[in-house]
Amino acid sequence: MAKLLFIGLALFGLWLYLRRSAPTPPIDEKEARAILGVDNRADADAIRAAHRRLVAAVHPDRGGSVELARRINAARDVLLKRRD
Repeated sequence: MAKLLFIGLALFGLWLYLRRSAPTPPIDEKEARAILGVDNRADADAIRAAHRRLVAAVHPDRGGSVELARRINAARDVLLKRRD
């Protein structure tokens, strides 16, 4: 019985890991600007401010969507890499 319980817990843990590590599809710069609501002249500070504002509203710890938070983070990363 203990062996069966251990296997069940291991499979559940694996399922949780795979579910959390699902890759976010790549986004282009135009889509990233639309997600964050910034224009193409936005500097790094404006990008970070828009990111903070949106993540605060949709963060999973506040009942928001994990996928939406991932998309917002990906948008920030795309736009900040462009600035570097």
